[in-house]
Amino acid sequence: MQKTEFNHPAFIATLLTGTFSMSISQSALSTAYPAFMRTFNLGAGTISWLTTGFMLVMSLMIPVSPWLLENIRFDRLFQAVVATFGIGTLLCVWAPSFSVLMIGRLLEALAVGIIFPSFQTVLMSITPEEQRGQIMGIAGLVMGSALAVGPIISGILLTWFHWQALFVLFLIVSIVVLLLSYLTIKPVMALHQSPFDWLSVILAASFPALLYVLTSLTKGLSTQLLIIAVIAIIAAVWFVYRQLHRSKPLLELRVFATKRFTQAVFLTGISYVALIVTTIVMPLFFQTHLHVSPLVSGLSLVPAAVGLSLLNPYSGKMLDQFGPRRVVLIGMSLIVAGFALLTILTPHLNLIGAILLAMVTEAGNAFVMMPAVTTGANALPKNLLADGTAVTTTMRQLLGSAGVVLATFSLQQSQLMTGNSTLSFQITFAIFGVIGLIGLLLGLSLPKVIKEG
Repeated sequence: MQKTEFNHPAFIATLLTGTFSMSISQSALSTAYPAFMRTFNLGAGTISWLTTGFMLVMSLMIPVSPWLLENIRFDRLFQAVVATFGIGTLLCVWAPSFSVLMIGRLLEALAVGIIFPSFQTVLMSITPEEQRGQIMGIAGLVMGSALAVGPIISGILLTWFHWQALFVLFLIVSIVVLLLSYLTIKPVMALHQSPFDWLSVILAASFPALLYVLTSLTKGLSTQLLIIAVIAIIAAVWFVYRQLHRSKPLLELRVFATKRFTQAVFLTGISYVALIVTTIVMPLFFQTHLHVSPLVSGLSLVPAAVGLSLLNPYSGKMLDQFGPRRVVLIGMSLIVAGFALLTILTPHLNLIGAILLAMVTEAGNAFVMMPAVTTGANALPKNLLADGTAVTTTMRQLLGSAGVVLATFSLQQSQLMTGNSTLSFQITFAIFGVIGLIGLLLGLSLPKVIKEG
């Protein structure tokens, strides 16, 4: 890191505020789908590309983020990212057609794909190792809060205003963050200039392609999807081979040679799978099993999201104090307990009971996600932090999508085989309880202290 004097709290506040606003834009949009459908006279399938396309572009930019951090001064990079997000948001506000709205969303996704791994790398780079748990816990609080309040903010705005009000809010925040960045964001990352590897970027498109295949599998396997999957797998293998045989790869995959990092990546992935499954399966459970309205179903997950956010700083402090094993074992135990109780009690649960068990599983995530990310980062030398964060984020996306496919397949097939919706939920909860057990066993191999060795 360059020896640059800067206001540490102001730097972190601006960085997290910018990332927070971008995260809200990611989680808040689905609430506005009916309004988009009415405005542009399009079906839900087409409108859903506002999220699907966003996710694909975001996942393409994640492997590029380490190169950007090493070749562009961070203050200039951050300002360019915020400006790109702001331009995309401005297009969404104007949007005379769906095509313009889609272009705006893709520009937003480009910015988010860069900032999500980068902000974690920067936070860990400017923070002493023994304090990383606490600072990443605060980051987890901010990001968790964004996911929790995103649908709430969009719901409130859409009650009284047109859907453009959502993007106006994001635009205002972006402008404020951009102005503040000239005072608070400094070039804190050391630069190591290297040529840009365009072929690797093209091959890296295999990851969003695989992500698309995984998310589309919930609708069944088609010939077109199979062709995309084969091409994506070939490109992914080529990408890995190229990175391992270049002196300066776009993304340093040799981070997997560090055992502790690899363990942390899979722990993060397993906890993310648990989180995604909870946020997808529980609303279905609320609506089809408990027969509540979609509004009540959505609000019923808010307590779990709030609990997850509030526990993140606490788990970070525990990580710094007690080391990773104790913290991760607490989290995985909560995840396993939550899914086990859901499996056993499904026939007897009321709404309050289901909300409480959703809170248990998401609380477990607070003790695994960020602590595992921090543990993996601490196992790497500082010059590989950016690569490690990008690898972790990419793997988390892929494993999360695989979890969604598995949950959807389990619910559909068990329903077809048994004709019993209650039993299909029990089978699905049991499957992810077993996955949680794998995470629990993996957590037992972590060190008692946070440092590698």
